[in-house]
Amino acid sequence: MRALTASAGPALGAAAAVTAVLAGAATAVTTLDTPRAAAATALCDQYAKATTADGQYRIQNNRWGTSAQQCIEPTATGFRLTRADGAVPTDGAPESYPSIYWGCHHADCTPGFTPVQASGSTFRSVRASVDTTYPAAGSATGEWNAAYDLWFDPTPRTDGQNTGAEVMVWLNHAGRPQPIGREVATVALAGATWDVWFGTTGWNVVSYVRTTPTSSLDLPVSTFFDDALARGWVQRSWYLTSVQAGFEPWTGGAGLAVTSFSAGTGPAATPAPDPSPTTTARPAPTVTRAVRPTSGRPICSATPRTDSAGGTGAVQTVTVTNGARARTGWTTVATLPAGQTVTNLWNGTWTQSGRTLTVRNASYDGSLAAGATTTFGYQLAATGSTATPATITCS
Repeated sequence: MRALTASAGPALGAAAAVTAVLAGAATAVTTLDTPRAAAATALCDQYAKATTADGQYRIQNNRWGTSAQQCIEPTATGFRLTRADGAVPTDGAPESYPSIYWGCHHADCTPGFTPVQASGSTFRSVRASVDTTYPAAGSATGEWNAAYDLWFDPTPRTDGQNTGAEVMVWLNHAGRPQPIGREVATVALAGATWDVWFGTTGWNVVSYVRTTPTSSLDLPVSTFFDDALARGWVQRSWYLTSVQAGFEPWTGGAGLAVTSFSAGTGPAATPAPDPSPTTTARPAPTVTRAVRPTSGRPICSATPRTDSAGGTGAVQTVTVTNGARARTGWTTVATLPAGQTVTNLWNGTWTQSGRTLTVRNASYDGSLAAGATTTFGYQLAATGSTATPATITCS
């Protein structure tokens, strides 16, 4: 969406922290690479890529979340999703992010691209344009989104996973998919109204969901970056590493197509100031999902407390509160203060890696009605602080 995710990177938003890395953030693999896109040449290998006929952009199948067959057919100015056999639960990450991009995707860069620092004048001139087509209304089109994915990193990264932010711009979506995190505001940008979502999954995922679908969008990349900057989710010192456009399918999606795409530098846009944006605000998120954009299943919250302190033997309890709809299964991920090691835990199953404590429901407390709560507790061997976790998320 990669929220522009999965995503990762999404999608948000993106969301996204899932077994496979997010769409737009697939692990480096050996790919089938067609030097130039040719009509009717299908790309079906998991990470198959092609270069557009003009040599400017890369097209990728990017099927990272399913073993089911997926194929895209490059065209002179984009691609079409011709086969989409997969079907993954809509309360988790999507199957893939078939897409076209300008920039770098895990060390695979388009010709002459250099990451663009958001504080420089060149960034103000970066513009992107996309035109898409969707299957006929009323047909079995599945569940998917159509989204830009803008990736930012604190360094001029050309390989590996970006760690700054993924800014997703949802042009359209079908079915139940929602971005990673929680809806926090509505804003007017680029001549339309957008619902704003925010979540984290190892990096910030900021998603803008158009309230009225569209099949095309042409805008300076700074349009959405400036809004995210005013909210404190990105930084001017960060670098734009890629502009991507494509689709995140959960089920179906054959017939989705990017009919044209362009991205690059042009006349600079007028820099925007950094005040707080004018929006219709919603309560700020307190927790975020640790997956790519999800659908249907509401977010939950996790609130820790210290029951007894005193170094070795300290006991803490976490209350998990469900959202507006019933769910089966929950997971919390906490960042423990330095020096804390969990020695025993009840009412859940757990693993600890470094300072990261992951707790999943036990067999008897995973089903939660709307608004219901459950608790788990654990005992610490603490060599330093016995404070509650610095961060804790629930999904």
